[in-house]
Order: sequence, then C-alpha cells, then structure tokens
Amino acid sequence: MSIGDVARVMGLPTNVLRHWETVGLLTPQRGTGGRRKYDEDQIVRIAVIQRSKGAGMTLEQIGVMLDDGARERHLVLQQHLDDIDRRMEDMRRSREMTEHAMSCRSHDIATCPRFREGVADVMARF
Repeated sequence: MSIGDVARVMGLPTNVLRHWETVGLLTPQRGTGGRRKYDEDQIVRIAVIQRSKGAGMTLEQIGVMLDDGARERHLVLQQHLDDIDRRMEDMRRSREMTEHAMSCRSHDIATCPRFREGVADVMARF
C-alpha cells in the first residue's frame, strides 16, 4: 500500500508516518521513484504504535518494545506496566467518585464527606 492509502485507512496524517519512519519505528520498502510501499508487517507495526500510544507509551518506549535486541526492553516494558497499573487505579477511583457524585444529594459535591474520601490521599500532602 502507498503512504496515502495507509494513512487514510489508519486515520493518520502522512507526516506522522514519515516521522515514525524518521525515528526508526517504520521501515517501508521503496518502490519505483522512491515511493514508500507498506506491506502487512509495516501495517501491523503501525497498529502496534497506535495502540501503544493510546496506552500512554512514548515513541521511545515503543521503539524499545519493537526492538527485540534492546537490552533494556524488559525494564522499559515493566515500567510501562507499572504506569498502566497506576493509571488504572486512578481511573477506578475517578469512576467511584463519579458514580457517587451522580447519586449524592449535596448541592456542592466538594463538601460531601464521602466524595472527599476519593481525594483524601491527594489532600494528605498538605
């Protein structure tokens, strides 16, 4: 597939694909006239990059993940897993607070003692 076709299907601007190539995440083949040609392996890499970025990984972390020879690969991946766990816990707490806010009778939700429990850990810093 051409860069334009891939960009359209994947919902990306072509300059993003070019940037990912520049930083070493993609290595499309070159066809006649030097035009980029993306095969299935490159399209899978694009999907991995999109999913990983959506999960909060940096391009540098993604590059390490996709490099099977990177010595620090497992360390970077474990750090990302730890970050995911932290963010999931934050989301769980936010969900609980939001659910409570939907049913709470307090006019100003910030004055509700039960609602405040959801931010007690943050407030403990003061």
